[in-house]
Parts: sequence; C-alpha cells; structure tokens
Amino acid sequence: MSMTARQRVIFCDFDGTITVNDNIVAIIRHFNPPGWEAIAEQVLAQQISIRDGVGRMFRLLPASLKEQVVDYGISNVRIREGFAELLAYAKEAGIDFYVTSGGIDFFVYPVLERFGIPTNHIFCNGSDFSGERIEITWPHPCDEHCNNDCGMCKTTIMRRFPSDRYERIIIGDSVTDFEGAKLADVVYSRSHLTEKCRELGLAHTEFETFHDIIDDMKRERN
Repeated sequence: MSMTARQRVIFCDFDGTITVNDNIVAIIRHFNPPGWEAIAEQVLAQQISIRDGVGRMFRLLPASLKEQVVDYGISNVRIREGFAELLAYAKEAGIDFYVTSGGIDFFVYPVLERFGIPTNHIFCNGSDFSGERIEITWPHPCDEHCNNDCGMCKTTIMRRFPSDRYERIIIGDSVTDFEGAKLADVVYSRSHLTEKCRELGLAHTEFETFHDIIDDMKRERN
C-alpha cells in the first residue's frame, strides 16, 4: 500500500463564516414581509427543515422586488477578516477550496467573484424571479445518506471526496455545518457549531478571523 498523503480540501460555509452577518435573515428582515418571524423561529427550533423555511420566507416577497433584493443582498455583505489571505494560503499550499453555502446565488456569486473563486467551486442555492413570488431553487439536494432536507446538502458534497483520498477540512458556524463536522478530519468552528461540537465531544478549533485558521494550519504542518 502506498503511503501517499491525502489531498487536503476545505469546505467553507458562507453566511456567518466568510461573512460576518447572516444574509438570508438580513434580507428578509429588511423587507419585513408579514409572517416571516414565525417561519424563522420554526427553522431554529428545527420544527421545519431549512429548505422549507427559506423557501417559505422568500415566497413572501414579490418577484418584482428583484433589483432591490439583489442590491441589498450584495451590499449588506461584510467579509470576515483574513479571507483573501486564507485563499492565497490554500493556493500556495495546494489545498482545494470549495464554498458550501446555504446562501443564494444572487448574492453568493457576485460577492465571491471578486475573490476569483470559480463558480464550479461554489455550491449554493438558486433563485427564480420569473413568477409572481421569489422562488428559491435547490440544485444540491440530499443524497440517500442524508434525510435532513438540507436544501443545500453539505455532506452530499463532502461524500464526493472520499476520506481515503482526501483530508476533509470544514470551516463553519452553524447548525447546517454540523453534519459536515461529523465527517470532517479537521473542524474550524465558531458560534453554534462550537456549541454543537462541545455537546458531542467532536474535536474542533475555534476561530474568530481567518488569520486564526491560517496560523493553525501552518502550526499543524510544522
């Protein structure tokens, strides 16, 4: 058996990880359609799936608001410190970098475009403004190994990178990253994901900025 090193691959969340804020909630809160809060509460309490909740919240908005929604989505984004540096480090160290996001194409793609991340390295949800209401589309559903109705299933994507060939590194902050953390070799966490990892005794390294992650990765390799 050859002892070739496994290829390192990063799966990085977008909302609340690459960005400081959660853009889906911010967009809905900004346009404030009646009834959205109750839906958001049900998602957080895990009474309804993320796919169902996000779909319902956007359906409260008329598609005629497209321009305002897109503009707000893009201009609202605040990037966490050190992101460009992490991308540069990954490139230099030969680490594949993928964005796995429950966010939506109309703000995820334009924001990441300026960092030169190719769209085939970005997995997120889609959007359709052609009807009366905004419809979110779900091009990356759960495979047969996941029944969480994730909408954008992170573990389905991770399973395309088998653990015998890849060292899987996940960076995230929320409940949606939790199943992925169970599969990963290395977990960089903040916020809800840190709490979840503690609860289950999963090894994790906390981070505040991407500089923390770069420092840790450099230490690991020395």
